[in-house]
Amino acid sequence: MLLGGCPGRPWQGLSPSCREIRDRPIMLDKTYNAADVEERLYARWEQSGAFACAPTSEARPYTIMMPPPNVTGSLHMGHALTFTLQDVLIRYNRMSGRDALWQPGTDHAGIATQMVVERQLAAQGKTRHDLGRAAFIDKVWEWKAESGGTIQRQLRRLGASPDWARERFTMDEGLSRAVRKVFVKLHKDGLLYRDKRLVNWDPKLHTAISDLEVEQRETVGKLWHLRYPLADEEGRFLVVATTRPETMLGDTAVAVHPEDERYKDLIGREVLLPLAGRRIPVVGDLHADPEKGSGAVKITPAHDFNDFEVGRRHNLPLINILDRDAKLNDAVPEPYRGLDRFVARERVLADLEALGLVEKVEDNPMTQPYGDRSGVIIEPWLTDQWFVDAATLAAGPVKAVQEGRMRFVPKQWENTFFEWMRNIQPWCISRQIWWGHQVPAWYGPDGTIFVEETEEEAEAAARAHYGKDEPLTRDTDVLDTWFSSALWPFSTLGWPDQTPELARYYPGDVLVTGFDIIFFWVARMMMMGEYIMGDVPFRDIYIHALVRDEKGQKMSKSKGNIIDPLDLVGQYGTDALRFTLIAMAAQGRDIKMSEQRVAGYRNFCTKLWNAARFCQMNGCEPQPDVDPRQARLPLNRWIAAKAMTCAAQVAEAIEAYRFNDAAQVAYAFVWNTFCDWYLEMAKPLLQGEAEASVQAETRAMAAWVLDTVLHILHPLMPYITEELWGNIAPRAGQLMTQPWPTGHDLAALDAEAAMDWVVALVSAVRSVRAEMNVPPGARLPLLVQGANAETLARLEAHAPLLTTLARLASLTPTEAAATKGSAQVVLGEATLILPLDGIIDLDQERQRLAKELKRLDGEIDRLDRKLDNPGFVAKAPEEVVAEQRERRADYQAQHARVTEALARIA
Repeated sequence: MLLGGCPGRPWQGLSPSCREIRDRPIMLDKTYNAADVEERLYARWEQSGAFACAPTSEARPYTIMMPPPNVTGSLHMGHALTFTLQDVLIRYNRMSGRDALWQPGTDHAGIATQMVVERQLAAQGKTRHDLGRAAFIDKVWEWKAESGGTIQRQLRRLGASPDWARERFTMDEGLSRAVRKVFVKLHKDGLLYRDKRLVNWDPKLHTAISDLEVEQRETVGKLWHLRYPLADEEGRFLVVATTRPETMLGDTAVAVHPEDERYKDLIGREVLLPLAGRRIPVVGDLHADPEKGSGAVKITPAHDFNDFEVGRRHNLPLINILDRDAKLNDAVPEPYRGLDRFVARERVLADLEALGLVEKVEDNPMTQPYGDRSGVIIEPWLTDQWFVDAATLAAGPVKAVQEGRMRFVPKQWENTFFEWMRNIQPWCISRQIWWGHQVPAWYGPDGTIFVEETEEEAEAAARAHYGKDEPLTRDTDVLDTWFSSALWPFSTLGWPDQTPELARYYPGDVLVTGFDIIFFWVARMMMMGEYIMGDVPFRDIYIHALVRDEKGQKMSKSKGNIIDPLDLVGQYGTDALRFTLIAMAAQGRDIKMSEQRVAGYRNFCTKLWNAARFCQMNGCEPQPDVDPRQARLPLNRWIAAKAMTCAAQVAEAIEAYRFNDAAQVAYAFVWNTFCDWYLEMAKPLLQGEAEASVQAETRAMAAWVLDTVLHILHPLMPYITEELWGNIAPRAGQLMTQPWPTGHDLAALDAEAAMDWVVALVSAVRSVRAEMNVPPGARLPLLVQGANAETLARLEAHAPLLTTLARLASLTPTEAAATKGSAQVVLGEATLILPLDGIIDLDQERQRLAKELKRLDGEIDRLDRKLDNPGFVAKAPEEVVAEQRERRADYQAQHARVTEALARIA
């Protein structure tokens, strides 16, 4: 009996037996219309509960924590990549029998969300201060309820299959309780404290922001060389070079390199600070670079991160000269007070010029820090903030990676991780906004701080401290969004309660994310996981590359090169976009996205649809009890073995996070092996006068292989595969819940060798025809020289197939030498000889090929000169250099093909 499949059998997922049978399907439409299919199928998936995990299941769990997108967010190409790859892993592991949890949710995105609501208020002529804190927060919750679900709806369009019923939000009550508990624990353990340090200060939003929220923009500024008079030597000056002359009013030292011979005698002496008249010391410090500027640098510890560290090393005072609006405060001489920082710069420079203290001014290529949301230049500002002792918390994750309990894929990201973690600074976790988790700290009348989870606990602590009730004032700051998202891997599972889900799904299997947040989010989850749970939050960290435009440039609004993934979905279908991203997701290599590539993979969808329709039209419907191991025809044994090899290779690639390999293996098998070769070779058997048993076997095997193809492709292209699976055969259920094709021992070495030989011979003949410009309708004689017994047997057995597929007039073994004007190809031990004299003009063909070789030589030489030019390689954008190298490789490959074609003409 061909092909059997009931529960307990290793091939049970590949046949419809033992299932409820639906009505017979109608014929597939001529074309696949993604728009008609996707919304309907997604609704069916979600309503069926197929995305849900099963906490009481005996299956081995598999967990991915979705990086929570901002509640204000909308789908961009980076989202499309990361969520597609996560969905591939989830769908594959779900089909492989794992209890798969893809934990969804969104981040409250403190600053971004507050700005959205504040803009709405501004349109009404109001500010948040007009409403007050409580009413404003109510407004934000209202906005979230009405408009905050855009990204979730867009993820559904992408085909993402998380357990939506378990969706969490970083400001929901459960996660808020976790935040308070961790904050208090860190404080009681001495790992969280309040301190006056430099932070990235946004003078427009009036809050500290994280490094991730700072955008470094390249510009050409000025480098001013200013003369500082020595205090004890009239007429001598120490020239310092600075890009920020307005901050000189907060200088507390000048630094020179201790080995700089120009200034060694000045170390320990003092200079007079111009305009302020203060005496400040000259210190020797390695921060001063003798090769930059004048070699002497002003030290303003309250307004520069590097200067802050110099100040700590030399016990320098910190003079804050700016207020929260970046205007000069009362710590500066009276003429400069109240001036905006850039107005003050012009006033300071004018006054220095008048005193003859500006030596020279130079253009200076530099980067300036801008707030990514406010768009204003960020100030390093000295202020009281809450900090976490990140250096202590970093030790656990570093050890985990060193011991192999957690690994980065690709591995080279470990070095970046170690570099960041070993040089980590205190983590500023407070923000001066209203939307977010309010700091659980209360201040007594004398400034004593009480950190507790609730106000009642704080009052009790204060009562114990003072011996009586005292009024307490709560800290108005809220916590950095990264603080709550650092708890995501366990807070979403119910912690601090010890839930069954927490015990089952923590730690997760893999985190899929971009490299830009390794430090900001990944490292913080690792720190908190080790600290709170005593274990890493995930075993693998797969770091994917950036999605760039087709020229390799980073997408940005200013360049006008942003590609909207939803536009591509609307035009080409979700599966085409997904497959494009997967096929290009090579480890460690950025993706060059173009609409043409998506259009190309839409053609792949069409190819699959047409193959399914061909099978349906030829009666190739999946049959009950089909066992591919019982196939007798070499062609069918060959395709069955190839199908299972493909399934195994795709599975191996997905498990190794080699997504591009998975796509390429699947693509090559479906397009080439199945569609172009098997179905073409099977067509005479299906449509001709083959024996009934041969025809029945071929129909059954074509249907079985198509079914296997749909299983293999489903994690990559869920919509079209689900639609085909549900329509080509009468069966119940959904493809996404079917088992992955495994368990077959279909090795058919004799059949595979024979059919691979047929494919190789036909391919060789077709290549010659194409290279030599043989007219498509011309049928060529083929002589096979030096064939052994096995090859002769294959020639005889497959002669009708070979003559049809290779468009041959005859197929003849020979021992005679090739005649002049013949093309020759070696295939195994035999030589294929194609006489071309009289078919094409050989002299004209030789001239054409020689001319093409000369052209290619010129192109390669031109590119070699460009790429050998150090000036070009050093100055041209990286993506331009890469493009030129790719062109050279293409020309070199063409050159090899033309050279081979020329050599084939005897």
